[in-house]
Amino acid sequence: MQQTRRIRRGGDDGRPGPYRGRSGPRRGRHRRPGRIGALAGLAALTLAALTTASTTLQAPSRASAGPVATGQDSALGPCRIASASHVQMSEGVPTPPGYSPSTGKVRALNLMIDFPDAPGPGAALGRMAEFFPQTSEWFRTSSYGRLDYRPEAPVTSWLRMPRDFTAYGIVRGSPYEPGYRKLVEDIVRAADPKVDFSAYDLVNILVTPNAGPSALDTVLSVTFSGNGDAPHADGVPLANTSFVYSRQDDGSGSYAETGYRVLPHENGHVFGLPDLYTPQGGGTVGHWDIMSEDWGANNDLLGWHKWKLGWLDDSQISCAAANGSSEHVLGPLATAGGPKMTFVPISEDAGYAIEVRTRAGNDDAVCRPGVLIYRVDSGVDTGRGPVTVADSAKTSGGCTRRPNVHAELSDAPYRPGESFVDRANGIRIAVVGEERGGDFRVRVTRS
Repeated sequence: MQQTRRIRRGGDDGRPGPYRGRSGPRRGRHRRPGRIGALAGLAALTLAALTTASTTLQAPSRASAGPVATGQDSALGPCRIASASHVQMSEGVPTPPGYSPSTGKVRALNLMIDFPDAPGPGAALGRMAEFFPQTSEWFRTSSYGRLDYRPEAPVTSWLRMPRDFTAYGIVRGSPYEPGYRKLVEDIVRAADPKVDFSAYDLVNILVTPNAGPSALDTVLSVTFSGNGDAPHADGVPLANTSFVYSRQDDGSGSYAETGYRVLPHENGHVFGLPDLYTPQGGGTVGHWDIMSEDWGANNDLLGWHKWKLGWLDDSQISCAAANGSSEHVLGPLATAGGPKMTFVPISEDAGYAIEVRTRAGNDDAVCRPGVLIYRVDSGVDTGRGPVTVADSAKTSGGCTRRPNVHAELSDAPYRPGESFVDRANGIRIAVVGEERGGDFRVRVTRS
């Protein structure tokens, strides 16, 4: 029997709220977005059919989540740290079965729901337009075109639930039983006459934003992924379902450009990615991965996650497992093609990833381009710090004052002449130089 993995976001383990520069957490003034006009609603009507299509997308064969070349390159064997069975969601590769596919054409069912005590304001398609086409474009950019994310909304009006929102007992950290199960069962009953659930790879429940508290007060958005015990519809379980509540609007004026980013974060879970924030907030990874911080300025995924999802090929990864020194040339993660990541294993379930981050692609807030080094541990659970970024300039205060970007780690990348040292494991990673075109040379020494 497949193990049920219920990944909860905004639960008792905490979730980082908005950040403002180096001052750390601060509650911004809540500003209610203006009503979306009729033209926006009409434009959204054709969203599923038109806005995500592209003739430039690559067309890889359909694959389940995980590296598409897993097991084909024996040289990478020591660097494929194994998934740990004792954690809900592991950083190990390959990703276990049960999650949504992360390459090829992925159909996302979007259902907009409201409640008798919280009727949806405006058109339901206006709610969908808060997240698309931005989410599809974000995935297309991050995946180098390997994920063709197709949002569809076969029901264009609000789906009214039979119970008040308060009747489901949904609060921060709510488990699947019993509130969410009741809600999913009611959603299925309301949508089933118009929806073939078996045609979709994942489900987004876009809740009317006036149900529940403001995201500044508590974040309810949550994903249940790999959940084989979920209610069935049209012969399939709603096993990978993201629920999005409220609006991530901190009053800084950036909502129109950044408010959608809660959805790619939540969908990261249906593809098998864990939360990288911890009970203390986003200080372990900062703004270097959307699974750590999704408020504020745009940011990408770590190279490890791109490999895990099948967006980087084995040929783009080098494994520094042997003793002695080896040199590696790495291109910017944001650009397609070429070598992208070196991994230095230190045990069967942990090691260091090395990549180059620049202000390009989805990385809007990079203020110190260079070589990012971080530890990956597949034995650490989601929301407990499975990834830790090495800070090249500890206690510097960072190099950015962008709202909602963790400032201290913003200048974490290493520059030529700088080195990272792990004495306990006999590891030294030195940045040797920067080459024309933005590539960096790094030297890994194991003793």
